[in-house]
Amino acid sequence: MMKDSNQRLDFEVVAEGLLFPEGPVALDDGSVVLVDMLARTLVRVRPSQSKQVIANLAGGPNGAALGPDGKIYVCNNGGFSWSRDPNGKIVIDSEPPADYRGGWIERVDIETGRVERLYESIAGYRLSAPNDLVFDRSGGLWFTDTGKTRGRTRSLGGVYYAAPGGKELRQAVFHGISFNGIGLSPDERTLYVADTFSATLWAYELSEPGVLDASKPPRVVSRVSRAVAFDSLAVMEGGDICVGLLYEGGIAQISPSGEVTVYAFPDLYVTNICFGGADRRDAYITLSETGRLIRARWPAPGLALNFGR
Repeated sequence: MMKDSNQRLDFEVVAEGLLFPEGPVALDDGSVVLVDMLARTLVRVRPSQSKQVIANLAGGPNGAALGPDGKIYVCNNGGFSWSRDPNGKIVIDSEPPADYRGGWIERVDIETGRVERLYESIAGYRLSAPNDLVFDRSGGLWFTDTGKTRGRTRSLGGVYYAAPGGKELRQAVFHGISFNGIGLSPDERTLYVADTFSATLWAYELSEPGVLDASKPPRVVSRVSRAVAFDSLAVMEGGDICVGLLYEGGIAQISPSGEVTVYAFPDLYVTNICFGGADRRDAYITLSETGRLIRARWPAPGLALNFGR
């Protein structure tokens, strides 16, 4: 169970003026690549804090990760309808926009801005709303599909895997309520998945890359019963899992045994976190309600991802 926490970390604003930033990726040159979901763009924020649009994307770009080929892979949820309230704040509607036809996985060359779609369906069914992704050491791609709400109907999501160089997707888990963040333990024997609406962090044991261990049922690492939702996540070098909190505004650092520390930030939609810098203690966090990317010095280093740049 998540405990109340008054922990605070100092931070600086690295970029602002974004509509709904998500999916930060810290590069070795000190820049950060992220998506602006509502502006439908892939953006590079340089150490000077200048912003460069790398590519214009359709739908709703969501999670992002650097692949083994040096390109940015993007989960695209197909888009959301949105508006502004009388105070100018963005309000996201659960309904998809009129041009919604499903979601997909795409790849962007960050040097040229060239975009190519890789996966749109599995077994003849369109993906609903791919959300977050992570590469394993072999170059295989894990990603979540959150599902989509239309009227009084909701499509279910799942967890999928694409083997290195593979053209077909493999379904690992289906019937997820609202799978969102995804990450691998440092030894890559455990796959962590955050479910948004149930505020649950799940752990799935792996028997080999891309394969769940059928002899070990999934387990709940942490579950919250109050009005908070889980978003995307990043794993730390020591094995803890950092999950973005919606409606409560913070990052929950959860140990594999379920112990929780919450770091509060001044935004209702703290959607994602990644780690960079020479010691991987520079935490880049997307504050999506206020359209900002911030940087804080985390108490411990994040996990080195398999394909850095």
